[in-house]
Amino acid sequence: MKPYELTYIISSEITTQEAEEKVKNIESLIKEREGIVLRSDKPAPRTLAYPIKKQSSGFFSVLEFQLEPEHLGEIKEKIQKDNKILRHMVLVNNPAKIQKERRTKRKPLISSPSIGIEEEKDLSIQTRKVKKISKKVELKEIEKELDEILSE
Repeated sequence: MKPYELTYIISSEITTQEAEEKVKNIESLIKEREGIVLRSDKPAPRTLAYPIKKQSSGFFSVLEFQLEPEHLGEIKEKIQKDNKILRHMVLVNNPAKIQKERRTKRKPLISSPSIGIEEEKDLSIQTRKVKKISKKVELKEIEKELDEILSE
């Protein structure tokens, strides 16, 4: 038996109780084919990011189960024929493999100092002292200029 994860969106045209019945129907499909339901979430109402089959909301649910691979096609077919299920996705759920990939995929930040490192350039900022030039102007000169401007 292989572990699987089924994620699906049920139409919002039905009530919450009917959505829960759909979940139970899917669980019974799995159990009829000698599968084991590991985890089943209650359908939660969600607003969709984009319309699916002209609907902007639906009930989102996730179901984890174990099943023989030859029976998976039958379950997918039945789910696909159901008009009330807007979208579904079945994934092979292997958490041990995922953990192993997470550990091995990380690369060191610096592999070796000789590869890909150029000479360091001196990027220091040079500072200059700026002299403030201020011209002292006497009050008498300002009055003369004002008088000239006003007289014109």
